[in-house]
Amino acid sequence: MISSKGPASGGWLLLLIPGLIWGASFLFIAEGLSAVGPYGIAFLRILIGFVTLALFPAARKPIDRADWPTIAALGVVWFAFPLTMFPLAEQRVSSAMTGMLNGANPLFTVIVAALIARRAPTVSVLVSLAIGMAGTVLIAIPAVGEGQSSIIGIVMIMSALLSYGVALNVARPLQQKYGGTPVIWRGQMVGLLLTAPLGIPETARAQWSLVPLLSLIALGALGTGVAYVLMATAAGRFGAARASGTTFLIPVVALALGVMLRNERVQTISVIGCLVCLTGAWLMKRASSH
Repeated sequence: MISSKGPASGGWLLLLIPGLIWGASFLFIAEGLSAVGPYGIAFLRILIGFVTLALFPAARKPIDRADWPTIAALGVVWFAFPLTMFPLAEQRVSSAMTGMLNGANPLFTVIVAALIARRAPTVSVLVSLAIGMAGTVLIAIPAVGEGQSSIIGIVMIMSALLSYGVALNVARPLQQKYGGTPVIWRGQMVGLLLTAPLGIPETARAQWSLVPLLSLIALGALGTGVAYVLMATAAGRFGAARASGTTFLIPVVALALGVMLRNERVQTISVIGCLVCLTGAWLMKRASSH
């Protein structure tokens, strides 16, 4: 039995594995780009994720027809748009940089929530947001100095994170009503249809080798499939606030894999910025839970 004070040893895997998978996803995108274009990557990862989630009976739980417009919106802001922005961005900046900037994801979620509620955050949350955003700026400084292409890549990543912030707030009532998996699966269905027009032609032109192929399979099956199921399970067992802590692993894993496996150069100021950003996100999470 899981203690109310926290997950048991086996339960920690539910919290750790999604963060490890999503942290590795930026490496998988970088490897996949050597075989197929960014639109093909977005289409294939959603396709593989959709097929993977279909294997879980919970995904096919019925959803009221009245909730489909919201599902359609989630298909855009949770899948089609952000999952296209990331590979486009990684044509311009490193996988490590992309992953580190994802440390700002909780910050965008809180900003969007405040805008939707039309209520200003508390002083402690505002301070945490300021710290987190300062860290985001520090992460991006080296890329800004590398020219217009890198700046465009940063803007794409920030746009994707803002889209995620909208999606997580829009999805929350549906996830409370149906559970996470059926909502995500149907959102992927919409995302698949939206990415198909540009994704299928790029997929047809792909030149595959083993590493990019395995990377795309892992990106789809794990990053766009299994990780979502584990996250939904963790939220059900430990609460959404505690389960969201897995996202703090993403920048660390992306940084480590980018440096070790792709020999990506990361300037010290970006690493410091990553730590500052994560500190702000952690403080914000604590402030929001009180």
